[in-house]
Amino acid sequence: MKTSYRTAVHDALRDALRDDPRVVVMGEDVGRYGGTYAASKGLLEEFGPDRVRDTPLSELGFVGIGIGAAINGLRPIVEVMTVNFSLLALDQIVNTAAALRHMSGGQFSVPLVVRMATGAGRQLAAQHSHSLEPWYAHIPGIKVLAPATVEDAYGMLAPALADPDPVVIFEHVQLYNSSTDIDVLAATDISRAAIRREGTDVTLIAYGGCLPKALDAANELSLAGIECEVVDLRVLRPLDGDTFLESVRKTHRAVVIDEAWRSGSLAAEVTARIMEEAFYDLDAPVARVCSAEVPVPYAKHLEQAALPQPEKIVATVHSLFGDRQ
Repeated sequence: MKTSYRTAVHDALRDALRDDPRVVVMGEDVGRYGGTYAASKGLLEEFGPDRVRDTPLSELGFVGIGIGAAINGLRPIVEVMTVNFSLLALDQIVNTAAALRHMSGGQFSVPLVVRMATGAGRQLAAQHSHSLEPWYAHIPGIKVLAPATVEDAYGMLAPALADPDPVVIFEHVQLYNSSTDIDVLAATDISRAAIRREGTDVTLIAYGGCLPKALDAANELSLAGIECEVVDLRVLRPLDGDTFLESVRKTHRAVVIDEAWRSGSLAAEVTARIMEEAFYDLDAPVARVCSAEVPVPYAKHLEQAALPQPEKIVATVHSLFGDRQ
């Protein structure tokens, strides 16, 4: 049966509310409107306003409320409409939620889940097209997830709620309408990266909205005789270096795909780890495909040109092989 990413997120929220009376959902427009991306549609009617709460337009305020609720025994799922709005709550997430276990000497934990939409590709212009996952992946004290498949869109929420510390989940806006045939949705591992395609010639490392592009590029490269192994990072903090390093040691080449800007990106961190721990296994320098270093344009053709695309990945892979271009 075809299941969409959006439906998987919705069903994960519904099942969490059904399974645990401590779970509450809160955020802007999550109740009566059903969520900006329809992820919480119908939940207010099913579970009532005590457990599905519309909040004022104050990210700093309602993320703080979520932290307080978590400390006092609830399991809040806080939705921040888009990643750019989360900047208004950075103090709560970084200075309070992430630090409280350490600052209290282990006396307090913050079992909070913060969900937010991220990424570009929908012509939402520069203020609503950020990919700020690397900012959050920089912070000790939180776990950062980027579900790129329908299975993970559903399966990551339950273990995130079970985690005693804060978890931030990034859902790429371009994935909500994607779908796949699946019979059973279940909890998935939120500690390891995943191999999405086996290969022998080059490792493509991606996450979130760039994973489908990496898989499309791998399919095209296969026609040219280049077999790509595709690694879905999916857990951005703590980063699972073992999985992508093992893959690179097998293929001896790596391309890292990241919708964030190249400077200070997660791609830079992954590249550094490969150079530190697998340098002598490489047959070519590590390459990166990132977004252009500009605010994301509104015009569709410019937006597409600024973002990583399968053809850019293909060209980058060919450049690693010299005479096989």
